[in-house]
Amino acid sequence: MQQQRNLGTMQRKIGSGFGHRSNADEVLRDIDLSGRLAIVTGGYSGLGLETTRALARAGAHVVVPARRPDSAVKALAYLQGVEVDELDLSDLASVRAFGDRFLTSGRSIDIAILSAGIMACPETRVGPDWEVQFATNHLSHFALINLLWPALVTKGGSRVISVSSAGHHLSPIRWDDVQFEKGYDNFLAYGQSKTANSLFAVELDRRGVEHGVRAFSVHPGSILTPLQRHLTKKEMVDLGWIDERGELADPTFKTPQQGAATQVWAATTPKLAGLGGLYCEDCDIAEMAPDDGTQTGVKDYAVDPQQAVRLWEISSKLTRTNVPAK
Repeated sequence: MQQQRNLGTMQRKIGSGFGHRSNADEVLRDIDLSGRLAIVTGGYSGLGLETTRALARAGAHVVVPARRPDSAVKALAYLQGVEVDELDLSDLASVRAFGDRFLTSGRSIDIAILSAGIMACPETRVGPDWEVQFATNHLSHFALINLLWPALVTKGGSRVISVSSAGHHLSPIRWDDVQFEKGYDNFLAYGQSKTANSLFAVELDRRGVEHGVRAFSVHPGSILTPLQRHLTKKEMVDLGWIDERGELADPTFKTPQQGAATQVWAATTPKLAGLGGLYCEDCDIAEMAPDDGTQTGVKDYAVDPQQAVRLWEISSKLTRTNVPAK
C-alpha cells in the first residue's frame, strides 16, 4: 500500500537541470499553461506574487484568494488572466465561503499552490482557541483543499503544492501540545506549522493518487519578504540575515523570483510525473537531512506516513473537513 512506502528512500535528487539560483521564469520557459487554472493563496505579496506572475505569463488563469482584496487588485493590476477573491485564512468561515463560491463556478483546478503564511508572530489565538500559525499556515489550507476537492478531481492530473520551509527543522509536531497551551515560542510554533505543511502533502498525496491528484511540499529558500514582518531588525541582525544598515548579509538568500522557482517547478514539471508526497528544494527533490545541525534537506519526521495520518485525523476533527481514504 502507498501508506506503507518509505518516503525517505524516495527523497533523492533527480537532476532537474535547475538549482539554487534558478528563477520562476526560467523554470517555466518551456511550459505552456494555456487553459490551466491555478489557485495561489497569498498570491499578491512576496513569493506568492512572483508565483502568480510567473504562472500567468506562462498562460495560466490564476485565482488569487486574498485577505485584502483591494490590495491584491492593485498589486496584480498589470497581469492578464488573474482574478481576485476574498479569503481570510485566519477565519474558517471565510475559507468555507470561498470554497463554496469557487465550486459554484463549476470550474476545475489544475494547480493549487498554498503559499500564504505567517512567521514567528506574537502569541495569538483564532477560531476556537487555535494557535494562529498552526491555524493559518496549516489548518486553513487543509480545510481549503478538502473543500475544493471536487474541483481538483474533475479532470485528474492536478497538483497541490504545500509551501513548507527549512523552518520545519525547528520542531516536529508537538503531539502533546499542538496549540502551545503550555507555553508559547514563536519560532517553535512556526517550525511546527511548516512540519505540518510537509506532512499534509504526504497524506494528501496518498489519498489523492487514485484520483489523479498528486501533492508535494517545498522549501522555497530563504528570502527577505513581508513574511518577516513580525521580526525586529535586531532579531534579523542576530540571525545573520541582515547587517546593521538593514542590508542583506547572508549570501545564501534568494531573490523573490528565485524563491518562487521551486513551487512553480513542483507544480508543473513533467519530471515529477508518477511521483508524489515528496519534499522539494532548489527545484529538485530534496535529500534526507544530514545529522549535522544544518537546515538542509528534509527531516524524517516531516515525511513520515504514520505521522501524516495522525496529523490528518487531528486536522479533520478540528476543521470538520475530510477527503476520505480508500
